Amino acid sequence: MEAEALLTLAQWLSPAYPTGAFAWSHGLEAATAQGLVRDAAGLEGWIADLLTHGSGRTDAILLGEAFRADPATLAGLDDLALALAPSYERLAETREQGAAFAAVTRAVRGFDLPDMALPLAVGRAAALAGVPLRPVVQLYLQGLASTQIQAALRLMPLGQTAGQCVLHRLAPLCARVAEESLSLTTEDIGPCALGLDLAAMRHETLPSRIFRS
Repeated sequence: MEAEALLTLAQWLSPAYPTGAFAWSHGLEAATAQGLVRDAAGLEGWIADLLTHGSGRTDAILLGEAFRADPATLAGLDDLALALAPSYERLAETREQGAAFAAVTRAVRGFDLPDMALPLAVGRAAALAGVPLRPVVQLYLQGLASTQIQAALRLMPLGQTAGQCVLHRLAPLCARVAEESLSLTTEDIGPCALGLDLAAMRHETLPSRIFRS
Protein backbone atom coordinates (compact mmCIF):
# COMPACT_ATOMS: atom_id res chain seq x y z
CA MET A 1 0.00 0.00 0.00
CA GLU A 2 1.35 3.40 -0.95
CA ALA A 3 2.10 5.97 1.72
CA GLU A 4 -0.73 8.28 0.65
CA ALA A 5 -3.31 5.50 0.97
CA LEU A 6 -1.93 4.48 4.36
CA LEU A 7 -2.07 8.04 5.64
CA THR A 8 -5.60 8.46 4.30
CA LEU A 9 -6.77 5.46 6.31
CA ALA A 10 -4.92 6.67 9.39
CA GLN A 11 -6.82 9.94 9.12
CA TRP A 12 -10.26 8.50 8.38
CA LEU A 13 -10.19 5.79 11.04
CA SER A 14 -8.49 7.85 13.73
CA PRO A 15 -10.49 8.77 16.86
CA ALA A 16 -9.76 12.38 15.86
CA TYR A 17 -11.94 12.09 12.73
CA PRO A 18 -15.15 13.82 13.86
CA THR A 19 -17.78 11.10 13.52
CA GLY A 20 -18.88 11.28 17.16
CA ALA A 21 -17.91 7.66 17.85
CA PHE A 22 -17.10 8.52 21.48
CA ALA A 23 -20.80 9.08 22.20
CA TRP A 24 -21.91 5.51 21.43
CA SER A 25 -21.26 2.24 23.30
CA HIS A 26 -22.99 -0.20 20.91
CA GLY A 27 -24.89 -1.71 23.84
CA LEU A 28 -21.81 -2.18 26.03
CA GLU A 29 -23.15 0.23 28.65
CA ALA A 30 -26.20 -1.96 29.20
CA ALA A 31 -24.00 -5.06 29.34
CA THR A 32 -21.84 -3.57 32.07
CA ALA A 33 -24.90 -2.36 33.99
CA GLN A 34 -26.25 -5.93 33.98
CA GLY A 35 -22.91 -7.38 35.05
CA LEU A 36 -22.40 -9.22 31.77
CA VAL A 37 -19.04 -7.52 31.19
CA ARG A 38 -16.99 -6.83 34.32
CA ASP A 39 -13.30 -7.06 33.49
CA ALA A 40 -10.73 -7.25 30.71
CA ALA A 41 -11.41 -10.92 29.97
CA GLY A 42 -15.14 -10.33 29.71
CA LEU A 43 -14.58 -7.30 27.51
CA GLU A 44 -12.31 -9.26 25.18
CA GLY A 45 -14.91 -11.99 24.81
CA TRP A 46 -17.65 -9.43 24.22
CA ILE A 47 -15.72 -7.69 21.44
CA ALA A 48 -14.66 -11.02 19.92
CA ASP A 49 -18.33 -12.02 19.61
CA LEU A 50 -19.11 -8.62 18.13
CA LEU A 51 -16.42 -9.09 15.49
CA THR A 52 -17.12 -12.70 14.57
CA HIS A 53 -20.90 -12.97 14.87
CA GLY A 54 -22.28 -9.46 15.27
CA SER A 55 -22.12 -6.08 13.62
CA GLY A 56 -18.36 -6.33 13.06
CA ARG A 57 -18.77 -9.14 10.56
CA THR A 58 -21.86 -7.53 9.02
CA ASP A 59 -20.19 -4.14 8.71
CA ALA A 60 -17.15 -5.74 7.06
CA ILE A 61 -19.37 -7.33 4.43
CA LEU A 62 -21.33 -4.12 3.85
CA LEU A 63 -18.12 -2.10 3.58
CA GLY A 64 -16.83 -4.43 0.88
CA GLU A 65 -20.12 -4.31 -0.99
CA ALA A 66 -20.08 -0.50 -0.96
CA PHE A 67 -16.46 -0.53 -2.15
CA ARG A 68 -17.41 -2.66 -5.18
CA ALA A 69 -20.85 -1.18 -5.80
CA ASP A 70 -22.14 0.80 -8.72
CA PRO A 71 -23.27 4.20 -7.38
CA ALA A 72 -26.83 3.43 -8.47
CA THR A 73 -27.02 0.52 -6.01
CA LEU A 74 -25.79 2.40 -2.95
CA ALA A 75 -29.26 3.56 -1.89
CA GLY A 76 -30.47 -0.03 -1.77
CA LEU A 77 -27.43 -1.07 0.23
CA ASP A 78 -28.09 1.75 2.66
CA ASP A 79 -31.68 0.60 3.12
CA LEU A 80 -30.38 -2.87 3.94
CA ALA A 81 -27.72 -1.60 6.34
CA LEU A 82 -30.28 0.46 8.26
CA ALA A 83 -32.79 -2.41 8.31
CA LEU A 84 -30.16 -4.66 9.90
CA ALA A 85 -29.81 -2.38 12.94
CA PRO A 86 -31.38 -4.28 15.87
CA SER A 87 -32.59 -1.24 17.82
CA TYR A 88 -33.47 2.41 17.41
CA GLU A 89 -30.26 3.53 19.08
CA ARG A 90 -28.06 1.29 16.95
CA LEU A 91 -29.86 2.61 13.88
CA ALA A 92 -29.09 6.17 14.96
CA GLU A 93 -25.48 5.15 15.70
CA THR A 94 -24.67 3.91 12.21
CA ARG A 95 -26.77 6.56 10.47
CA GLU A 96 -25.40 9.57 12.35
CA GLN A 97 -21.78 8.43 12.31
CA GLY A 98 -22.06 7.65 8.61
CA ALA A 99 -23.52 11.06 7.87
CA ALA A 100 -20.77 12.75 9.88
CA PHE A 101 -18.05 10.74 8.10
CA ALA A 102 -19.55 11.57 4.71
CA ALA A 103 -19.89 15.28 5.50
CA VAL A 104 -16.30 15.66 6.67
CA THR A 105 -14.93 13.59 3.79
CA ARG A 106 -16.92 15.61 1.25
CA ALA A 107 -15.48 18.80 2.71
CA VAL A 108 -11.91 17.50 2.82
CA ARG A 109 -11.75 15.52 -0.43
CA GLY A 110 -14.59 16.91 -2.53
CA PHE A 111 -16.02 13.43 -3.12
CA ASP A 112 -19.55 12.74 -4.32
CA LEU A 113 -20.34 10.86 -1.12
CA PRO A 114 -23.99 10.86 0.01
CA ASP A 115 -24.96 10.37 3.63
CA MET A 116 -25.28 6.64 4.36
CA ALA A 117 -24.63 4.07 7.07
CA LEU A 118 -21.08 4.21 8.41
CA PRO A 119 -19.57 1.07 6.83
CA LEU A 120 -21.02 2.04 3.46
CA ALA A 121 -19.67 5.58 3.69
CA VAL A 122 -16.19 4.27 4.53
CA GLY A 123 -16.28 1.68 1.76
CA ARG A 124 -17.46 4.12 -0.87
CA ALA A 125 -14.92 6.75 0.18
CA ALA A 126 -12.13 4.17 -0.02
CA ALA A 127 -13.16 3.24 -3.55
CA LEU A 128 -13.21 6.89 -4.60
CA ALA A 129 -9.79 7.43 -3.03
CA GLY A 130 -8.30 4.34 -4.65
CA VAL A 131 -7.41 2.78 -1.30
CA PRO A 132 -7.13 -1.05 -1.32
CA LEU A 133 -10.07 -2.82 0.30
CA ARG A 134 -8.20 -5.26 2.57
CA PRO A 135 -6.50 -2.69 4.84
CA VAL A 136 -9.67 -0.60 4.95
CA VAL A 137 -11.64 -3.49 6.44
CA GLN A 138 -8.81 -4.47 8.77
CA LEU A 139 -8.49 -0.99 10.21
CA TYR A 140 -12.26 -0.44 10.31
CA LEU A 141 -12.63 -3.52 12.52
CA GLN A 142 -9.71 -2.51 14.70
CA GLY A 143 -11.34 0.91 15.05
CA LEU A 144 -14.60 -0.73 16.12
CA ALA A 145 -12.76 -2.76 18.74
CA SER A 146 -10.86 0.30 19.92
CA THR A 147 -14.07 2.32 20.28
CA GLN A 148 -15.55 -0.44 22.45
CA ILE A 149 -12.45 -0.43 24.64
CA GLN A 150 -12.54 3.34 25.01
CA ALA A 151 -16.17 3.07 26.11
CA ALA A 152 -15.22 0.36 28.59
CA LEU A 153 -12.64 2.64 30.18
CA ARG A 154 -15.50 4.92 31.18
CA LEU A 155 -17.78 2.10 32.34
CA MET A 156 -15.62 -0.21 34.45
CA PRO A 157 -12.35 -0.28 36.41
CA LEU A 158 -10.16 -0.96 33.38
CA GLY A 159 -6.83 0.79 32.97
CA GLN A 160 -5.45 2.21 29.74
CA THR A 161 -2.69 -0.41 29.56
CA ALA A 162 -5.14 -3.26 30.13
CA GLY A 163 -7.31 -1.84 27.38
CA GLN A 164 -4.39 -1.77 24.97
CA CYS A 165 -3.56 -5.37 25.87
CA VAL A 166 -7.10 -6.36 24.92
CA LEU A 167 -6.81 -4.51 21.61
CA HIS A 168 -3.47 -6.20 20.89
CA ARG A 169 -4.92 -9.65 21.53
CA LEU A 170 -7.87 -8.91 19.24
CA ALA A 171 -5.67 -7.81 16.32
CA PRO A 172 -5.38 -11.30 14.75
CA LEU A 173 -9.15 -11.69 14.96
CA CYS A 174 -9.70 -8.33 13.24
CA ALA A 175 -7.39 -9.50 10.45
CA ARG A 176 -9.14 -12.87 10.12
CA VAL A 177 -12.66 -11.46 10.01
CA ALA A 178 -11.53 -8.86 7.48
CA GLU A 179 -9.94 -11.52 5.28
CA GLU A 180 -13.02 -13.74 5.40
CA SER A 181 -15.29 -10.82 4.48
CA LEU A 182 -13.47 -10.05 1.24
CA SER A 183 -15.16 -12.89 -0.61
CA LEU A 184 -18.60 -12.44 0.99
CA THR A 185 -21.69 -10.59 -0.19
CA THR A 186 -24.95 -9.50 1.41
CA GLU A 187 -26.22 -13.03 0.74
CA ASP A 188 -23.79 -14.20 3.43
CA ILE A 189 -25.16 -11.90 6.13
CA GLY A 190 -26.93 -14.08 8.63
CA PRO A 191 -25.11 -14.91 11.87
CA CYS A 192 -26.02 -12.65 14.75
CA ALA A 193 -24.89 -12.01 18.31
CA LEU A 194 -28.26 -12.08 20.04
CA GLY A 195 -26.93 -11.18 23.48
CA LEU A 196 -25.21 -8.10 22.09
CA ASP A 197 -28.34 -7.06 20.23
CA LEU A 198 -30.52 -7.52 23.32
CA ALA A 199 -28.11 -5.37 25.32
CA ALA A 200 -28.45 -2.66 22.69
CA MET A 201 -32.24 -2.84 23.04
CA ARG A 202 -32.12 -2.76 26.85
CA HIS A 203 -29.93 0.32 26.79
CA GLU A 204 -32.92 2.41 25.71
CA THR A 205 -34.56 1.90 29.11
CA LEU A 206 -31.55 2.24 31.44
CA PRO A 207 -32.39 4.69 34.25
CA SER A 208 -29.12 6.58 33.79
CA ARG A 209 -26.81 6.58 30.79
CA ILE A 210 -23.46 8.01 29.69
CA PHE A 211 -23.71 6.88 26.07
CA ARG A 212 -26.32 7.23 23.35
CA SER A 213 -26.40 3.49 22.61
